[in-house]
Amino acid sequence: MRVLLFDIDGTLIRSGGAGKAAMEEGLKTAFGVREILDRVSYSGRTDPGISRELLEVHGIDPTAKNLEQLQSAYLSHLPHKLREIEGNVLPGVPELLIRERRGTAVGLLTGNIRAGAEIKLRHFGLWDHFAFGGFADGRPSRNEVARHALSVAETHLGKKIEPSNVWVIGDTPLDVECARSIGARAVLVATGWHTNEELVASNADYLLPDLTHAGPLLAEWGW
Repeated sequence: MRVLLFDIDGTLIRSGGAGKAAMEEGLKTAFGVREILDRVSYSGRTDPGISRELLEVHGIDPTAKNLEQLQSAYLSHLPHKLREIEGNVLPGVPELLIRERRGTAVGLLTGNIRAGAEIKLRHFGLWDHFAFGGFADGRPSRNEVARHALSVAETHLGKKIEPSNVWVIGDTPLDVECARSIGARAVLVATGWHTNEELVASNADYLLPDLTHAGPLLAEWGW
């Protein structure tokens, strides 16, 4: 059994920065921050990791209570920001997700917390394509999320999965890193924010301009 684990932002969708905007608006409303300091990197990272760093950069103690407060504020602003900021489903994604997938299970491996992932993917009409997923709730490290995703996939399928049969599809070098941490193979699409040089240096098994160029990969999967 082959297992595909998809990243969300920059891989399946481009939100136009709605997630970042919602997180920063949450920081303002929950903690009265007036000026957002643009010192936190979002690409390829987890929501808990981003939240912790945002609090620290703005002089707020990243206690469990404060992290939970920021998360709740973020989720409250996210639907509005997705409606307000124009985003899109990335090229090739709808066609890939509706293909007949012989011997393949399709899930998520994302730095989003589960509630945020669902809000984003429902907004773009993609949520119901994924039967299971590894999410970042309580997991600041993407490698932790990868281990969780593999465990969830095995529970969903009711059997052990050979790591070499797992494919992580993402858009950042961190997606390759987390794939390797569980012995999985890695596919990168150049639809995120990293340069081609950075993506090449990550040594993914496949590097595609976008998922409309997935022909060789589909041939390997027997689709």
